[in-house]
Amino acid sequence: MARISINPNRMELFRLKKRLVAAKRGHKLLKDKQDALIKVFLEKAYAGKALREQVEAELKECFGSFVLSRAQTTPEVLEQALMFPGARCSLSVTWKNVMSVLVPEYHVKQEGNPVNYGFASVPILLDVALEQFSKLVLQLIKLAAEEKAIRLLVKEIERTRRRVNALEYVMIPNLIETARYISMKLDEQERSNLSRLMKIKDIVRKR
Repeated sequence: MARISINPNRMELFRLKKRLVAAKRGHKLLKDKQDALIKVFLEKAYAGKALREQVEAELKECFGSFVLSRAQTTPEVLEQALMFPGARCSLSVTWKNVMSVLVPEYHVKQEGNPVNYGFASVPILLDVALEQFSKLVLQLIKLAAEEKAIRLLVKEIERTRRRVNALEYVMIPNLIETARYISMKLDEQERSNLSRLMKIKDIVRKR
């Protein structure tokens, strides 16, 4: 443990003790915050994992329908059908405070119809695939928001943990060691002064 370079006097000892009280209080608050952040992180991590598995399963189904529809027509017909999209999405973002961490919430508005081509030469499986993709967009954006929130929480947990460790293993031990050193020096000074006074008293008596 490193000792803080300071003049060993009672005023500095008083200030050190005040700093020590504040450091211990801050350490407790940060430790509580870290525990709460970890709890929120675990909840979001489990929910995010379940959502990702669901999205991946639905995405696999969408691609399966699209591949089958592509096998039932020519590339030229498929390209012409998908050349002009009939649906559009608008995205807005708001921010939510979670344990002092601002996490995004995405809001999606879908307009139009993804199926805007003639049905004569296009297989019906393409309609199914496009409708599935249209519904899946909402889930994909929700998953993006969840995973962004998880990454932000991880950064805040790491930042908070560094502060907790700095207080617990560096600052508080240094303050305690310095306060102990000053107390020891003051005790030595008191003993030295007492010894000096006793000698002066003996000299006065002998006279």
